[in-house]
Amino acid sequence: MELIIVESPHKAKTIEKFLGGKYKVDASKGHVRDLPVNHMGVSIANNFEPTYVVNPDKKQDIKRLQEKAKKADKIYLATDPDREGEAISWHLAEVLKLEKEKYCRIVFNEISEKALRNALANPRDIDKNLVDAQQARRVLDRIVGYSISPAASTRLNCNLSAGRVQSVALELVVDREREIRAFVPKEYWNIKALLENKDGAKFKALLSEKKGKKYKPASKEEADAVIASLKDEAYFVKNLKKSVTKTHAPAPFITSTLQQDASSRLSLTAPQVMQVAQRLYEGVETPEGNLALITYMRTDSVRISKEAQADALAYIKEHYGEEYAPSRPNVYKTKKDAQDAHEAIRPIDLKRTPESLKNSLDRNQYRLYKMIYERFVASQMSEAKYNSVQLDVAAGDYVFKASGKTLLFKGFTAVYEEGKPTQESDEDSESAAVLPPLEEGEKVRCTGLTSEQKFTKPPQRYTEATLIKTMEDKGIGRPSTYATIMAKLSDKKREYVRKDGKYLVPNDISYALIDFLVKYFPDVMNVSFTARMENALDDIGDGGKDWHKLIADFYRPFEKMVKKSKLTDVKCDKCGAYMTINSGKFGNYYACSNYPECKNIRPVNEKVVIPTDQICEKCGGVMLEREGKYGKFLACSNYPKCKNTRALNEVKSTEKCPKCGELMVEKQGQFGKYLSCPSCGNTVSRAEIAGVCPVCGKPTKKMLSRYGKVFYGCSAYPDCKFMSWDMPVGEKCPQCGAYLVKTENGVKCSDKKCGYKREEGVHEQKN
Repeated sequence: MELIIVESPHKAKTIEKFLGGKYKVDASKGHVRDLPVNHMGVSIANNFEPTYVVNPDKKQDIKRLQEKAKKADKIYLATDPDREGEAISWHLAEVLKLEKEKYCRIVFNEISEKALRNALANPRDIDKNLVDAQQARRVLDRIVGYSISPAASTRLNCNLSAGRVQSVALELVVDREREIRAFVPKEYWNIKALLENKDGAKFKALLSEKKGKKYKPASKEEADAVIASLKDEAYFVKNLKKSVTKTHAPAPFITSTLQQDASSRLSLTAPQVMQVAQRLYEGVETPEGNLALITYMRTDSVRISKEAQADALAYIKEHYGEEYAPSRPNVYKTKKDAQDAHEAIRPIDLKRTPESLKNSLDRNQYRLYKMIYERFVASQMSEAKYNSVQLDVAAGDYVFKASGKTLLFKGFTAVYEEGKPTQESDEDSESAAVLPPLEEGEKVRCTGLTSEQKFTKPPQRYTEATLIKTMEDKGIGRPSTYATIMAKLSDKKREYVRKDGKYLVPNDISYALIDFLVKYFPDVMNVSFTARMENALDDIGDGGKDWHKLIADFYRPFEKMVKKSKLTDVKCDKCGAYMTINSGKFGNYYACSNYPECKNIRPVNEKVVIPTDQICEKCGGVMLEREGKYGKFLACSNYPKCKNTRALNEVKSTEKCPKCGELMVEKQGQFGKYLSCPSCGNTVSRAEIAGVCPVCGKPTKKMLSRYGKVFYGCSAYPDCKFMSWDMPVGEKCPQCGAYLVKTENGVKCSDKKCGYKREEGVHEQKN
């Protein structure tokens, strides 16, 4: 038996459809181990080596895979064909303790029988360079996240998460919003001329020049003056340009363009797109069984195989005609910094049309598959052709412009038409669908002039689509990270951005976070630095750089930034050095930067210390009123030499301690008297209640009275630690010798087993 291990159960089910007999297919269900969640898990001192832990929810999966691996003659690690997939295969080999000669790595870009057979015929070793590239990214992001996040949270007193790439993406959103807020609109006026040619055919032209320079009137008075000066002018066609223009078909989808178009056309978020695409790649249930429909969906390459290209051309000729197939196959150039590890995203089999699968797919699966299918077919089709006309109409010192375009040949637009960029306004465009026949030098008649007030507009807010495009253009992130970044920006726990329709709007905390990061971590927040780091990670994957050195080179200056971010202008009251701000179990605190020479610490929000007229019974010092975790208390001013403390409002009684003879003191339990709301759980002191619960608004009458237990302790505490839930009366029980305590009507024995009682004013007569 030969075992194939993939990541997804859906993928395993699809592969089983093609392979049988000696092959068994099982799934790891994603990562089997990772860095720990409760601490950094990276040893800075030990050359940045990571410490991996097995995910608790994967123990049963690991046990199952180990048992199958023991029985297998050969094991094929068939995780996804990218750096993360390579790393998962490496982790599997480590965790399952696979023997080197017993396992190998196979990769395939699509889940088809041919691709699987080809992969099995060409096994290889795990590519440690790709594993190291993934490790470097994971370690780098962990160091940044686990260093910056606490610093930002402490400084801003808010639970924040700051990632290496997500923070740069958030900065783009914040900077754009600030640009919009600072924008001052400028007034301008559009003037349009309604014109007629010699045959009476009408068309419009937009005023664009004055005395050879671009021109727009800046006020109504100026626009009125222009219109007045144009009334008696002669109009004629100054320049006329006719041409046949061609529009080339768009490239097949890569990850970023798929997310952009799905956002614009289907209103899907980037995480939703990748979730649906993952299922289309791994396989969906159809009447024919589990079928994979598209190639791997995490790619930055527009390359397609010659076989897929030939199939597409044959399909186009059959369904659209010879003229829709280009004389030479369309070839697209992949970006210079792309990894180019896989083909573009395309359907595996063009015979499986979207319509033929409509009943087997849910709504989003169908829409996304249809978009991928049509984009791929269109990418292999002929250019669209248009008759284009551009002309200038002169009138005195002014020039009006008009243009028109008519379709001659649909070409690829018969299948897929790209979205057009949004214009500020149709009124700002000189484009027209059709222009009448005109000749250069021909006189035209002006039948009317109209003016319209306009204002310049600020740049548009980012949408997920435009933010991903900007990140791609600037080299921020990689195909596998875009969806994760979008999800983190909209994370419900922190909500760095909210959506206004499809637009991303930063919340208030985002401005403070970005200002903090830019001030203390300028290199990390530098877009070009982030892009260079992505290229450096690619170099590791190509085998050209040691990942430890990359992290070390980054960490040295980064460590200084972290220390600087914690330094405050508060001086240590013991040595005079500046203090750093840190976060601990009980909140934020200041610590001397001279540590370990000076170990002075103090809380950030120190409570007011009030001297009292009470004297410490231990050393004679003045008792100070302080506030601690459980409220106000008295503490000796000679602390730390004298650590005596006592409750603020102790009520001394006339009764004596049955153990040492000192006076007893009435005390309150640690939380005192309070009220608890049964609706929301809110608790407040009785003095704070004013009609309703301040959290949920329920009436006060529904609040439940609860109390910290009142007890009685010896005033000589801590030398005498005697305490009692009831007040001792200074007498012993005549029946058992235990001490007696007060009741509502008299006294009783403190020993419940005794049961002795007597009413108030009644005493035992001595013989």
